[in-house]
Amino acid sequence: MTKRTGSRPGDQRIRVELVKPRAYRVPARTRVRRPPPSPAIVLVAGFLVVIAVGAVVLMLPLASAAGTWTTPAVALFTSTSAVCVTGLVVVDTGTYWSPFGQSVILALIQIGGFGFMTGSTLLLFLLVGRRTGLRDRILVQASTGVPDLGSVTAVVRRVAVFTVAAEVVGTITLTAGFLLGGDDPLRAATSGLFHAISAFNNAGFDIMGDFRSLSDYTRNPLILGVVSLLFIAGGLGFAILGDALGKRRWQRLALETKVVLLTTLALLAGGSVSIGLLEWSNPATLGALEPADRIVNAWFTSATSRTAGFNSIDTGALAEVTLIIVIALMFIGGASGSTAGGIKVNTFSLLLIAIVSTARGDPSATAFGRRIPHVVIYRAMSVALLSIAVAFVVGLGIELSTEGTLIDRAFEAVSALGTVGLSTGITPTLSDPARILVIVAMFAGRLGPLTLVLALTARARPVSYRPAVESMRIG
Repeated sequence: MTKRTGSRPGDQRIRVELVKPRAYRVPARTRVRRPPPSPAIVLVAGFLVVIAVGAVVLMLPLASAAGTWTTPAVALFTSTSAVCVTGLVVVDTGTYWSPFGQSVILALIQIGGFGFMTGSTLLLFLLVGRRTGLRDRILVQASTGVPDLGSVTAVVRRVAVFTVAAEVVGTITLTAGFLLGGDDPLRAATSGLFHAISAFNNAGFDIMGDFRSLSDYTRNPLILGVVSLLFIAGGLGFAILGDALGKRRWQRLALETKVVLLTTLALLAGGSVSIGLLEWSNPATLGALEPADRIVNAWFTSATSRTAGFNSIDTGALAEVTLIIVIALMFIGGASGSTAGGIKVNTFSLLLIAIVSTARGDPSATAFGRRIPHVVIYRAMSVALLSIAVAFVVGLGIELSTEGTLIDRAFEAVSALGTVGLSTGITPTLSDPARILVIVAMFAGRLGPLTLVLALTARARPVSYRPAVESMRIG
């Protein structure tokens, strides 16, 4: 700071005074805060917390039928399989766990199928009366695939109603079926409730005992039909079924609904025909049944292969070529935003659409008169290729650490990554390193595709320029 001194112009001298600047404190309201964690991190952390809590509870003597402590490895494996709605088990659910332990597993299945973030937001909204904010809506949108942020709360309510309605109807129908099959009322009601929730959430857990799954009901079309309808409905999800039931006309359906329904029907029909033809004369699977029962069980095996995990015939007795077909179905899985796993029917359909459009010479991927953005195709390719890479690594790890045939170990790897739960029988014999790999694969298969898409979406940004074009050779 400068000041002038002296009475005359010639006598003026300049004196420089240094003024110490005042310390300026940023108001608390204007301080820069750390950005909140991304939806992907919140989802992963939420599932990890639920898995950890479930593992601790399952370790308690109260959870086992023998009243003894369960080892951390078994408890963690079971909790991960339940939360990730996979169905792979290293101990028999029906005989090892007590009714309390089975109830814990059922609760973990329900939480995992409905979605941790969706369920927590629903509880906050309905029970606490807290108004959902923008961040909550973004998190629920990420986990459910809701296109409109403004409708998140309403959609979550509808998903809850849809889930409860499907499970109640399934419980009543299955209870009646088990009663007709000769079970006592308490056993029939317990089995009906457990298997209805497990089926709708595509979990594949059963309480039949001795790893039998539904093999006692190969000649019971009512039980197999209801269970298959439940996991098909859960594998399609509320968005697809809601759009189909709400609009009711094919022309008015959304592009995603049309593509998912057509691809699902094609996979169900193609899998049923392929499995039926290949196993028709196999005495260890379909060959021992009547022709009508062979058709029903071929259908059931095709439907359950897409992440449901139940089996009515011995999976380990299937021919190798049939196992390869089942591996392909397990890898594809169900629809996005549903209880199913896999790379999702949506991803598989987008890749098929891109291939067909390329073969026709179209500049963009098109279906039903609609053009699909290139970025969506890129994300579908990323999910599919990374899933193939993870399946290869997990399969290689199981191959190096566990005895068995190559097809059995590859089957186990894809079943875990696709959160299916089918097994050729080697799951209880897995070594400790292989069990860890399967746990990681189940977790990655449940959250990997979703978190990958979230991460890619978050990194998407507009560009102000386009780089120069230079082509490369292909083939």
